Amino acid sequence: MVERSPGLVETTVAVVGAGMAGLVAARELTRRGVDVLVLEANDRAGGRMLAETSVLGSRLDLGGQWLGHGHRRFAALAAELDAPTFRMRTPRRPGLVDGAGVVGLAHPATLTALAVVARWALAARTGAPDRWERRTLADAIARVPGRRAQRILEVVAGVASTADLDRFTPHALASTARVQGGLVAMLTTRGGAQDSLLVDGAGVLVERIAADLGPRLRTGCAVTAIERDADGVTLRTTAGDVRAAKVVVTVPPPTAARIAHDPPLPAWRRAAEEASYLGSVYKAIAVYERPFWRVADREAEALLLGEPGGACFDTSPPDGPGHLCFLVAGADARALDGLDPAGRRTALLGQVAPHLGAAVLQPAGWHEKAWHLDEHVGGGYVALPLPGSRAGYLPLPSTPDGHLHWAGTETASDHPGYIEGAIESGERVAGEVAAALRG
Repeated sequence: MVERSPGLVETTVAVVGAGMAGLVAARELTRRGVDVLVLEANDRAGGRMLAETSVLGSRLDLGGQWLGHGHRRFAALAAELDAPTFRMRTPRRPGLVDGAGVVGLAHPATLTALAVVARWALAARTGAPDRWERRTLADAIARVPGRRAQRILEVVAGVASTADLDRFTPHALASTARVQGGLVAMLTTRGGAQDSLLVDGAGVLVERIAADLGPRLRTGCAVTAIERDADGVTLRTTAGDVRAAKVVVTVPPPTAARIAHDPPLPAWRRAAEEASYLGSVYKAIAVYERPFWRVADREAEALLLGEPGGACFDTSPPDGPGHLCFLVAGADARALDGLDPAGRRTALLGQVAPHLGAAVLQPAGWHEKAWHLDEHVGGGYVALPLPGSRAGYLPLPSTPDGHLHWAGTETASDHPGYIEGAIESGERVAGEVAAALRG
């Protein structure tokens, strides 16, 4: 990286976005002796990953956190960076909490909802019929008999995808689930996508890679335009211009759509950016001196069918304080935007208090993040396809266009949409760029 003149920096490879994909790509290229500069619009690295320290000194994730079964790259990176993991506590079956009551497995509403989920899961394995593209999930769920069964399905589909159910089709859900290991794996804790956690939070990996990159990572540097010519690429940013031989764009397509391109992007990439959106998701962690609910042999993991609907998980670290993790998605997440922090805390903790005890209403700490309100990230967990087009279906194409390369979890062939997919895409694009530089 060389600063030729005020406002102009030259580097061999410019990486747009300091999420996990961008950080891994930069790390791998640096290890190969390639000069790299990472450009991040936000004032921090991490993208859709973010770790904080609680008032009790424990570490927690407000963004991506789970190490799923079979996420071998994620596990290897955690081991390499000396970040111990633990299996999340989970019951055999999560509860279905509806007010002060619990909806049993044998309840007609539960059986009806399970039958629909089984159809979705089968379609994820065998392929959904084309007619499933002609209506939205909201329409499909509205046809299911019984309001309680409908509510179960709304919460399951929302937490699994973060989609607006009136902007997401059953076909898209089945396709997404298929490339993410199946709907059952997506919804399962033990042995599934939510199997394990990092003691110090998944965000610690971001922090350690970013620290290693040092001055090769620049935050508060939004890329506004990418101009390509025969000899390389010029990036216009809010902190000056950057000249590079190669560029890797790692931010999700709906966010990348803000960047102007000259010459224009290939049609397939423009279509992916225009035909996708980031889901709405709110995440909160309540912190307690200890996981007191376990003393009474109570399990915290549950789907919450009230207002807002969502999911609760016991993410307490071993021998540490108690952590209750809440996920709220889609329209339910946006419904929380108008409340103050105390109102949001009451809305969620009030739903589990009848089942875990009144002490749950008095956490030592409360951490929260509405990802759809983050101006730089724009939402989570993953870019979702709009109805009427398959251009936004996962995995997205990543064929290089001259000096321009693509990464990001949406482009991964293995576990797209997860941290595992972000790591895979970063490793893949680093090898791709290194080979291109060798000629």
